[in-house]
Amino acid sequence: MSEETPGPSATRMRRMRNYTWFSLVFLSYLAVIPALQIAVDDDIDLATTLALIASAVVAVAQRVRFVNRALRKRESSTGPTVEHVVTFAVAVLTWGYSVTLQIDPLWWCFLPSIVAGGVVLNTPTGRRMWATLAMATCTGVACLAAAPWRQPALEPRVTWVLAGLSVAFVVALILLDVTQVWFWDTVLELDRSRTMAEELAVTRERLRFAADLHDIQGHHLQAIMLKGELAERLIGRDNDAARTQASELTELARTALTDTRRVVHGYRGTTLKTEITNAVDILGAAGIDAEVRGESHTVPPPLQSLFGALVREGTTNILRHSQATRCELTLRTDGETAHVRLVNDGITPQETRPGSGIESLRERFTALGGDVYARVVGAGDDATFELGGHAPTRR
Repeated sequence: MSEETPGPSATRMRRMRNYTWFSLVFLSYLAVIPALQIAVDDDIDLATTLALIASAVVAVAQRVRFVNRALRKRESSTGPTVEHVVTFAVAVLTWGYSVTLQIDPLWWCFLPSIVAGGVVLNTPTGRRMWATLAMATCTGVACLAAAPWRQPALEPRVTWVLAGLSVAFVVALILLDVTQVWFWDTVLELDRSRTMAEELAVTRERLRFAADLHDIQGHHLQAIMLKGELAERLIGRDNDAARTQASELTELARTALTDTRRVVHGYRGTTLKTEITNAVDILGAAGIDAEVRGESHTVPPPLQSLFGALVREGTTNILRHSQATRCELTLRTDGETAHVRLVNDGITPQETRPGSGIESLRERFTALGGDVYARVVGAGDDATFELGGHAPTRR
């Protein structure tokens, strides 16, 4: 089996990480300048030259290690560690020694600068400012402490300017490193947000599909069961009526199969009028007198599917959980709000406990700025159960 090809997002992230890594590592070239400078200086002995060049190589190697560590494990930064402190100390001592040795030692301040940038990248965010101040101060103090040992001595004004420039270089390089890594962190966060948004969209679609499948299958299966029981009771007593019920049962099963296929393919679009007609037919077949008040066309098109789902859920609950003899379905629109309500008698204790279907409806209504309620009205034999919902006609 061939290795899976990375997706476009993974490829872009890899390229962005490589760009960030290269940008940070490329700054190490600053340590090459003083190394080349001292390599061509004939006034310095070979041992000193090799020692200074070795110090520059160490600074570059350590910076690369620090950058790799920072980009690989951003969340586990615990620096500065002993390794960071020792590396920076070697770079500062090299810088101080160059002040006493060379006519133009300024380039050597890049050694503590590139090391300081790598150290700060491995330091927790809350301690970075203090680490920057400490390393910048050490760099400046090293220059001031080494200047008196220089022959010929520098003027005090030149010494302070040199120390100030070294501090500025340290701070500037740290800011440049932190900015580049901040940009990388921002890209990572955006990529994580995009991934989460995609996962959330998939989850919402799964919930929508589950709700639709529950509404359709629950409604049809309840009707099929009712028709089957009725046909079973009629066999032997009224065979013609039993055959009629069996024929309707087959048609219901066929409709259920068709609707399920449409849901799977995302093409289902039953109108509210159709849902109401189906509900009246099913309730009538169960011996429940169903009365409809209001017109389905008064409900705005964006709410037709939602109100149809509530009608399906209410009808299924009446058939499954009640001993109703009558049911009233009301549709009305007042101002900027549309309402739907089903009221039935013959309630049972089980009907008073809202199920998962009603909770699913409530989530869908809430997403459109509406709400769903399920409650018992009255007491005793006159008690009724109401399932209703409302949603704004405009958003």
